[in-house]
Amino acid sequence: NCLIPAIAANSVNPDTIFANNEMSLRDTEIYGFDYDYTLAFYSRNLHTLIFNIARDILITNHRYPEGLLNYEYIPNFAVRGLHYDVQKALLMKIDAFHYIQLGTVYRGLHPVPDEEVIAMYDGCHVPLENMSDFYGKSSHGHTMKQFMDIFSLPEMSLLSCVNDFFMRHNIDYEPVHLYKDVKEAIRDVHVKGIMYRAVEADIEKYICYGEQSHAVLKKLSEHGKKMFLITNSPFDFVDRGMNYIVGKDWQDLFDVVIVQADKPGFFNDRRKPFRRVTDKGALLWDRIHKLEKGKIYKQGNLYEFLRLTGWTGSKVLYFGDHIYSDLADLTLKHGWRTGAIIPELRKEIKIMNTEQYVHMMAWLQALTGLIEQMQVHRDPASQAVVEEWIREREAMSSFDHLLRSCTTDQTDIFNPQFGSLFRTYHNPTYFSRRLSRFADIYMASISCLLNYDFQHTFFPRRTPLQHESPFWPEHSPYANMLHAAQSNE
Repeated sequence: NCLIPAIAANSVNPDTIFANNEMSLRDTEIYGFDYDYTLAFYSRNLHTLIFNIARDILITNHRYPEGLLNYEYIPNFAVRGLHYDVQKALLMKIDAFHYIQLGTVYRGLHPVPDEEVIAMYDGCHVPLENMSDFYGKSSHGHTMKQFMDIFSLPEMSLLSCVNDFFMRHNIDYEPVHLYKDVKEAIRDVHVKGIMYRAVEADIEKYICYGEQSHAVLKKLSEHGKKMFLITNSPFDFVDRGMNYIVGKDWQDLFDVVIVQADKPGFFNDRRKPFRRVTDKGALLWDRIHKLEKGKIYKQGNLYEFLRLTGWTGSKVLYFGDHIYSDLADLTLKHGWRTGAIIPELRKEIKIMNTEQYVHMMAWLQALTGLIEQMQVHRDPASQAVVEEWIREREAMSSFDHLLRSCTTDQTDIFNPQFGSLFRTYHNPTYFSRRLSRFADIYMASISCLLNYDFQHTFFPRRTPLQHESPFWPEHSPYANMLHAAQSNE
């Protein structure tokens, strides 16, 4: 218990910007933004809308059973970063070392027993060649698809609901066809403009807390920073949203605006030239020799963007919510600094700051340390104690179940099916691994920038590597408990 006050005093502020890589805003002259879930944040009504439209497309265009109309979007079913085995129709969470987290494998809306999972995969490891490709897609023989953006939540829910319907009614179906049909239906919601028109028609229903984005843009502008927008969304949709968030003069804040950019292709395909778009949406045919403030451009590619603007290297910081499509190429190929927007952080930090969670984590770390140190004692009495500790540690693996028994507030638990976005039992998730590789900094929302001045340097926390000694071993979580246990021998 003496550990708890010290740990509790270190509760995390959800408005913090977290660093994976040392980065100073003093060196940052140009700020770039994605639009969806970076400048514009959406209510859950949007996910319900996407689910309903895509479900109806399956029934109308793909002749799926009308019984699917009985299914509605399940807001808390899935989390970002999950993998979907296209051929086995299984949704699951995988850790940074390609191991499946048992207990998080779902067929339809129901968990698959651990023994069945182990039998299907000859264990829990997923070979590299079966994992999704660089952008999280299942292509070129990759059997796994990774869902990385927030827009994918209704897609995962729909896939699971359709699988559930077919299994409940003993309908024989081909999982690959189902995956492709759902993927196409979700794409149609976006590509055919159905979602865009619905949001534009009732913007207050779908967009929330945009005023903080306005404050960030205003602060950057007042400090003389260059700003640009690169989004896959069409101009009318962006214009309507930015009018709502910022006001009619929103374009005055940006030096360059690019819509329908077709990321991630925008970062790799040198062939597509920029094209001017008028305020009324008409496309002009003249060659683009410079990117001008106050004008709207469509498509294009990053290489041409760099040539026309000269905005290269680490003086540029780009924010987006999709770790692959927005950030990966920029950091790996072009040396831009990158900031990931992870709205889920707020809830996860709220949970981690609870007294129940702090108690559990302190005891889990102490227990692990005790097992590690005491396992060398081979006498029966010591071994019996160690075995008891191991069982207790295994029982604690699912923090969600423990938290659920400790709290009546359902907002204070991780996702009931898949747990934390960032951790499996003890390892970081595959999502966490990619986040740490492709994002220099990450935060819950763009508004976190308001808490820092433009001279601030973000430092990653220096944690010891496994072969390095802790700097203050006497302060390690299990030191006092270990001492007590050894003194009682």
